[in-house]
Amino acid sequence: MLMAREIERVPAEQPMFVSRLTIELMRPVGRIPLEVRSRLVRPGRRVQLVEASLWSGELEVARATALRMRTAEVAVPPADDPPPHGPPESVEAWTEGYRSGPAYHVLGVEARSPVQPGAKRGPGWTWFRLKLPVVPGEQPSGLVRICAAADFPNGISNVVEPSFITYVNPDLTIYMHRLPVDEWVLVDARTWLEAHGTGMAEGALYDRRGRLGRSLQSLLVEPRQSPKP
Repeated sequence: MLMAREIERVPAEQPMFVSRLTIELMRPVGRIPLEVRSRLVRPGRRVQLVEASLWSGELEVARATALRMRTAEVAVPPADDPPPHGPPESVEAWTEGYRSGPAYHVLGVEARSPVQPGAKRGPGWTWFRLKLPVVPGEQPSGLVRICAAADFPNGISNVVEPSFITYVNPDLTIYMHRLPVDEWVLVDARTWLEAHGTGMAEGALYDRRGRLGRSLQSLLVEPRQSPKP
């Protein structure tokens, strides 16, 4: 979210829309404060590439590359792809996290789905919204709100018991064709795991009006190590 915010702030001569954002999660973030650095990799009037990186001291912990395209008025057929599930008010909010103690999906985000975290599930869906601003006193943008939800596909579409097998994502790619109409984003997710130790998770992204994009995650699949006695 911090890198997406910085990418949006890179100046452009004309209105630009971030249509694709690819994030490489290089190492644990560690302690704050954090620094975000950005640069324009490919300038252009119609298409641009912008890069942002997240630093913890002298250590780069994440990197994002965004494809920005110019916006213009174009006559196209109206979209007709409504959300496949009911609105956030139709389901209960999560009351706990995946594990004990404070976590991002407990403190910073409200999530609503038919089942609580940790329940047995296959393909899953959840509505998400930010409960706190990313930067104090600043209203999150639509892009930031999408990023708050888009990293959850592997977490809400378990195909194995996560206490025995881990399936972490070292990357995330988000495609968007528009921004959400309000603070809620729906992730309708599936996960695929392979016996050779890799996998993929995919989340179709919606708001109250309909489809707005897709998020994809590569997964590193490993047996979870048993705790030492």
